[in-house]
Amino acid sequence: MNAPTAPKLVMQARGLVKRYGQVTALDGADFELRAGEILAVIGDNGAGKSSLIKALSGATIPDEGEILLDGRPVHFKSPMDARREGIETVYQDLAVAPAMTIAENLFLGRELLRDSLLGRLFRIVDKKRMLAEAEAHMKLLQIGIRSMVQAVETLSGGQRQGVAVARSAAFARHVVILDEPTAALGVKEGNMVLELIRRVRDKGLPVILISHNMPHVFEIADRIHIARLGRRAAVVNPKAIGMSDVVAVMTGAKRPEDLPAEALA
Repeated sequence: MNAPTAPKLVMQARGLVKRYGQVTALDGADFELRAGEILAVIGDNGAGKSSLIKALSGATIPDEGEILLDGRPVHFKSPMDARREGIETVYQDLAVAPAMTIAENLFLGRELLRDSLLGRLFRIVDKKRMLAEAEAHMKLLQIGIRSMVQAVETLSGGQRQGVAVARSAAFARHVVILDEPTAALGVKEGNMVLELIRRVRDKGLPVILISHNMPHVFEIADRIHIARLGRRAAVVNPKAIGMSDVVAVMTGAKRPEDLPAEALA
């Protein structure tokens, strides 16, 4: 009988170190993201999870360690470098332009030009094509917004989050990173965003989810990466461990080696 094949690692980090003067934000942090999964990253304040995500998304350059994408070392000097490698990040402030339409927001900074000599020469935006592709992206993720020409400022909080997530899913080739996507949302809209995250994963894109909302983490995550004191404390299976044990590891009240073997992922 053949042994089960190990899951493909889409993204890895080995021994990441990041110092800010006398403060060490990352102290030899490791990280592994598997294909086709939603990986939640949790940690107490100062645990290093934000610094880790910034390194993975190109917003911060680590002092030591390496990041690998599909087993290949990559060196991000800016978020644009990460985007060129197919890594899209949705930050908590969403970075949408409220007065612009949904279609314009989806292609913000990556506008499509008319496929003609004049279009390329004078950089004429192909609004018709952008509108059609925006409708296709929103339909694929089943985001219930009727018109792509309405301004983002007219949308609810959950719908705005949907636009930001749809934009990331449209352009990501490797990884989608979501920073607190359900923060400040009500129960109904929070659940809508969780379902949207599942659709992004089912589309074939692994998702890194940073969240303080433990019920949401346990509801949606395939694995949970627990950050503590600038390192990876443990990676656990939410189906084989209770929320109280995860919080205990996160706060240092329980050691990862005291967890049952089936809880580790």
